[in-house]
Amino acid sequence: QVQLVESGGGLVQPGGSLRLSCAASGSISIIYAMGWYRQAPGKRRELVASITSGGTTNYADYAKGRFTISRDNAGNTVYLQMNSLNSEDTAVYLCNVDGMLLTGGVFKSWGQGTQVTVSS
Repeated sequence: QVQLVESGGGLVQPGGSLRLSCAASGSISIIYAMGWYRQAPGKRRELVASITSGGTTNYADYAKGRFTISRDNAGNTVYLQMNSLNSEDTAVYLCNVDGMLLTGGVFKSWGQGTQVTVSS
């Protein structure tokens, strides 16, 4: 099946930066899109940024100008560069991948999540 491995989270001071990574593996034929979501305590999960196989990106308003989403050449790894972090960015960040399996069926997979904490 499809497995997603996330990394790059941690503790950072306000104004600092972090780079999240998510590597997809398994019986994947095509990846349509990859994205990063986040969920803070007491809040609903929300889209931070996404990128399609064609390179089209989409960002939440709070992420525009601060965060950058990208994919590697093979297209199986997605990154989220986060700059100018503040306390409101504290959350569990989760990777999501939409695509087609080798069998021809579509899939939507989620990573386990990586914690990002912004604090002095």
